[in-house]
Amino acid sequence: MFLGTHTPRLDDKGRLFLPAKFRDRLAGGLVVTRGQERCLYVFPMDEFVRVAESIRQAPVTSKAARDYARVFLSGASDEIPDKQGRVTIPATLREYAGLSRDCTVIGAGSRVEVWDSTAWATYLEGTEQAFAEQAEEVIPGLL
Repeated sequence: MFLGTHTPRLDDKGRLFLPAKFRDRLAGGLVVTRGQERCLYVFPMDEFVRVAESIRQAPVTSKAARDYARVFLSGASDEIPDKQGRVTIPATLREYAGLSRDCTVIGAGSRVEVWDSTAWATYLEGTEQAFAEQAEEVIPGLL
């Protein structure tokens, strides 16, 4: 499970140092793709296969499902971290997420998310108060 918040930097070649605590789980291969809110999702290969299979099960007759699959899968890039734990983020994905030098990498359970640090701060500022004030069950059976 991926947890926590980390602040690595992109180097001049578009490579990102993966947080040390994530490296073992991602060492065998990973997939980087577009995520919601203009961040990037990073999945271990086996988890990406599971997600892709779920997408494949969606009805082809659903325009929303087709659109989601197209955007999600067409942006996907399979990568293997180098010996120093760096992974290359393709230029199209860097552009999609608005990544500059300063990035925020968060653990989001079964995936890692990569955010531009300014975008992450803005997102968190806009959602933290609502989280703190949540008075109804958002995820059934959670708490």
